[in-house]
Amino acid sequence: MITNIFEETCSSIYTHLLMNIMRVKIDTKEKFTVIHPEETGLTGSLTANLAETCKGILTQPVKNVVLNLESVLRIDEASATILAELQQHFYEQNTSFVVCGLRPEVEASFESAELLEFMNITPTESEAWDIVQMEEIERELLDSDDMEFDKQPE
Repeated sequence: MITNIFEETCSSIYTHLLMNIMRVKIDTKEKFTVIHPEETGLTGSLTANLAETCKGILTQPVKNVVLNLESVLRIDEASATILAELQQHFYEQNTSFVVCGLRPEVEASFESAELLEFMNITPTESEAWDIVQMEEIERELLDSDDMEFDKQPE
């Protein structure tokens, strides 16, 4: 009897873990990390797992993220909200988070949740790379000690 309860508990935990683990492909470049979810649908629990993976990148030397959603066919509102909040978190940490490759159905989900205008979204991964590189240059210029915007020329 105890063995059956143990087996049922282990099976339940295993099923829960499988249901909440998202398969992703991660490719680290010089200035950014590209994350490709391999799921066709994003739910709140899967996206929360993805967000934790992305936040872990903030502790790495290469902190900028390009999230390529070209494989994603559908996303629920909870997931769209998590991604919008994740992007905000990255920008608060002075790093870039760009989403690319949205299919029309996924873009419509962001639009219906009224999040599209708050997101940094590009059609292609190449354009996302360009955004990250431009934001890196912008941060370097703004952090430079040589520039003093508040002083008037003599």
